[in-house]
Amino acid sequence: MTRLSAVGWKSLCVRHDGVARSERLIPEEVAIAFTYGRSSYAVMMATPADLEDFALGFSLSEGVIEVPSQLAALEILAQPLGIELRMELTEARDIALLKRRRAMAGPAGCGLCGIESLSAATRPLRRIENAIRVPAHHIFAAMAALHNNQPLNAQTHAIHGAGFWSVDREELLLVREDVGRHNALDKLCGALSRSGIAASSGVVVMTSRISIEIVQKTAMLGAGVLVAISVPTAYALKEAENANLTLVAVARNDSFEVFTHHERILV
Repeated sequence: MTRLSAVGWKSLCVRHDGVARSERLIPEEVAIAFTYGRSSYAVMMATPADLEDFALGFSLSEGVIEVPSQLAALEILAQPLGIELRMELTEARDIALLKRRRAMAGPAGCGLCGIESLSAATRPLRRIENAIRVPAHHIFAAMAALHNNQPLNAQTHAIHGAGFWSVDREELLLVREDVGRHNALDKLCGALSRSGIAASSGVVVMTSRISIEIVQKTAMLGAGVLVAISVPTAYALKEAENANLTLVAVARNDSFEVFTHHERILV
């Protein structure tokens, strides 16, 4: 299913020296419903691109499935009010989902809205057993590559990006974009799974701030190092420490800060 991810919009551009008509590309944002066995599970506002990756990555990062083979079928359906990602699970996972059914609906800026209990929002993270070591210059190269490989953001200047940097190959292998930072990460998770690339072999890089849901999803993915351009929250730092996740933030073209598990970064 192909959809435009940006639309043209006319505006009035006001400057100190005058006013002019202008036209700008604006990113699309639509309601995307995740359904399993025809039962609604979540509705997220997201960019309507890379939806196969989104469906698989969301299912993995939210613990609906444990491995890609447990997603038995996926159908992408255009609806009057948005898009439905209609999925079927294997019988065992369908039964498990019925036992933990929850409703979740939230805007693009929040990955935890609608969770029914505090315990669900603060679920314990699995501890990452990952011995990867990353030279410092890889961090700089990865963030530069991410900036240079966001075509939709280059058009709109309003899109988050999530990428995967391979330490062995010293290159950015995958990038996914979305108006929501956690949606971009879910899409990356799905793309990694579909490509057969082990998240433990590299670094997740993001253009956003690091809040708790970003740490949770990265831990589920199994990557040992997470890098972002902005400052993390205190809760995200605490959970990254507990999960044995190396969290690098405030990543600029001339510096970055390592907040947790410094031993993975070779400086």
